[in-house]
Amino acid sequence: MTPAADAPNAIEVRDLTKVYRVFQKREGLAASLKSLFRREYKTVTAVGGVSFSIRQGEMVAFLGPNGAGKTTTLKLLSGLIYPTSGTATVLGFTPWQRAIAYRRRFSLVMGQKNQLWWDLPAQESFRLHEAIYHIEPDAFQRRLDELTDLLEVRKLVNQPVRELSLGERMRMELIAALLHSPDLLLLDEPTIGLDVVSQRKVQEFLKHYQRERQITVLLTSHYMKDVEALCDRAVIINQGLIQHDGPLATIVGRFSQTKIIELQFTSELPASAELERFGTVFDIKSPRLKLRIPRGEVALTLSALLSRYEIEDVS
Repeated sequence: MTPAADAPNAIEVRDLTKVYRVFQKREGLAASLKSLFRREYKTVTAVGGVSFSIRQGEMVAFLGPNGAGKTTTLKLLSGLIYPTSGTATVLGFTPWQRAIAYRRRFSLVMGQKNQLWWDLPAQESFRLHEAIYHIEPDAFQRRLDELTDLLEVRKLVNQPVRELSLGERMRMELIAALLHSPDLLLLDEPTIGLDVVSQRKVQEFLKHYQRERQITVLLTSHYMKDVEALCDRAVIINQGLIQHDGPLATIVGRFSQTKIIELQFTSELPASAELERFGTVFDIKSPRLKLRIPRGEVALTLSALLSRYEIEDVS
């Protein structure tokens, strides 16, 4: 969802850098013995001077390959680690100062790490969150009822977490993260490993909750369906550097090697086999079809098609 143009920034990041000093282990017995007295280190730049801002009420995708710096950036914004240099202001706070007031206003959900007690029912973990965040009992019960209904897990809250499916556990994780009504939600691969049905339920819930509450969401995901379903804007990071920041729709134009064109023919469709020499034919709904062609051959292909066939419309 796109917030108002004059909405203040929830997140402002300027030249944020995180460099790790990593021990270099050498192979062989002699090298191992030598390292006991003289260790060799190398520096690894996880985040290399990134800058971006996110407005309040905006839902933004934070994309990149494994090791690009996505999770490190989320850890910096949540105050779990300190930066090497640079600044970040989140909801008016400096995250790594770890002010109690700030910790009450955001949540971090990591798809590969659990915050729920494995051997206890989720309800017990929710009660712990109630105490940690000093949630009033009436407000706690009201939010719990709302969230368990929206995520369709009310009947499962008294079941040990270890007995839940992966999709059910992730929905419980989201409930725990939202019980204190945060203004900012940081999501790191929330649908990783989930089946298609569970992915869709999480997507639908996040879309509904963000629209209703107008919270700010920063989402990392390798599933483009997550991104396309939830976000209008994407920030792409690679090797610790921002490569793209803008509307999600422009990513296809910048990074895709193919382009899809839709053709409407004046009369009957030509045989698919005949059109296959121009590209991949799909989504045939006579008299229309779609054709996937190499991006660099668009002009040449269209010229050939228009000269050979009676085409009424191209999009």
